[in-house]
This record gives sequence, C-alpha cells and structure tokens, in this order.
Amino acid sequence: MIRIALLTALAMIAFAANSVLGRLALIEGEIGAGGFALIRLISGAVVLVLLVLLQSRRPSGSWSGGLALLTYAGFFSYAYLALPAGTGAVILFAIVQVTMIGFGIFKGERPTLLQWLGLTLAFAALIWLVSPGVEAPSLIATLSMAIAGIGWGIYSLLGRGGGDPTAATAGNFIRAALIAGLVAPGILYVSPEVLPSPRGATLAVLSGAVTSGLGYAIWYMALKGLTATRAGIAQLSVPAITAAGGVLFLSEPVTLRFALATALILGGVALATLTPAPTSPKADQ
Repeated sequence: MIRIALLTALAMIAFAANSVLGRLALIEGEIGAGGFALIRLISGAVVLVLLVLLQSRRPSGSWSGGLALLTYAGFFSYAYLALPAGTGAVILFAIVQVTMIGFGIFKGERPTLLQWLGLTLAFAALIWLVSPGVEAPSLIATLSMAIAGIGWGIYSLLGRGGGDPTAATAGNFIRAALIAGLVAPGILYVSPEVLPSPRGATLAVLSGAVTSGLGYAIWYMALKGLTATRAGIAQLSVPAITAAGGVLFLSEPVTLRFALATALILGGVALATLTPAPTSPKADQ
C-alpha cells in the first residue's frame, strides 16, 4: 500500500503541476497558448510512445480520443493566459465531473438525493466563483477552461473500459499532436504568437513529457491498486495542490471567496461522485 500511496501522490502532484507550469509559461508571454499546447502534445506523445515501446507494446487509441484530448489541451492553454492556476484547476475539475455525471444521467443513470445535492452544491459554488465582481476571473478564460473540462470529460468517457490505458493514451497523444500540427498554421495566421523563448519551450516540454506523459503513466500504475472511491478522493486533492503551487511559484493570493467556493465545489463533487449509486433494477434480474 505504501507504493500505491506514493504513486498516487506523485500522480496528483503531476496533474496539479500542469496548471502551474502552464500559468508560469503563459503569464509573462514566454510562449503563446497555441505553441504551448503543440509542444506539450508532441513531447507527451514522444515520452508515452517510448514507454509503450519499451514494454514491447504498440500505441492504440482513436481519432475521437485524439480530438477530445486536443480540445482539452488547446482550451486549457488559452484559459491560462488569464486565469490564476488554482482557479483554473477548480473550474477544470468541476466541469470534468459535471460532464461525466451529466453523461451518466443522459444514459439513464438515476442519481441519489445526496448525489443531486452534491451536484447542485458544486454547480452553485462554481457559478458564485465566476460570477461578476472584483475577484471574478475573466469570462472568456473561464469559458475556455470550461470547454477544456468538457473535452477532458469526454476523453475520460471514451477511455473507460479500454484495454491498455497507457498505450491508448500514447496513441491519442500522437493523433492530437497531428491534428494540432495541421490546424496550427490557420490559428496562428488569425492570432499570431511570439516565438517561444527557451524558458517557455522548456516549461511546455516539462508539462508534456513529465507532468502529462509520465504523470498519466504513474496514475495508471496507481489505479491498479485503488478502488474507484479512493481514486475519486485522490483526485479531489488536485485543485488544492494547484492552489498551493500557485501561491509558492506564482505568488497568487488565496482570497476568502476562492477558498470558500473551492471548499463547496470539492465537497459537492465528493458527494456527487463518491456516494454509492443506487442498485439498478436490471442488476437484480
């Protein structure tokens, strides 16, 4: 269990570090959002392919998975042009869970009263966090992160029940990088960016190769020893770790509004995702 705990902690720190690295690279114009996303996807693909090949396997994945991954990575980068790291992580995490829960409801799942209460609480707190006011984040950046969250939620749904998650992730990174390479010239023509500085490019590579590529590989190793409930609880720590990283590395203030909203969002998400689902009548037949 110590090994699983250490792997889980490393994975959560890696996921939180993605937000901190993205904000660090983009806050001072060291690299453009498009360039950051492209370098992140390429470097992540390289590391994951090497990991898969070293284990005598082959990348798999799908084009739909690659497109969902690109949606997440692209809008994630544009959101962090303006969002603080902690705020972005809270919005991303909440929207991912809402997307996945919403899909379940669409497919016929019937949440319990506690799950509805948690979902309502999380959504209301998220609305409060981003509502107009002195401390409110940028609306465009918030919408960008919300789209990133939907992309990641769809990506997670597409990957459920897959055979080899690391091989699938490697293949999806390859596809996402290829699509990004094809659309990048058009995007950069409409919205030109500065050439990445060495520091900006390095931060993007770290985000792709280490905190994404290796981070996902470590997480899949940890998942083998975690129940669904423990995995869900572990992921609740990511926004809090991100906020701490924002304070340490970006000097971002933690306001009372952010602290309260984050606590309510994470509490609501915990109720919605960790409460046992009611037994389906079909399961008893």
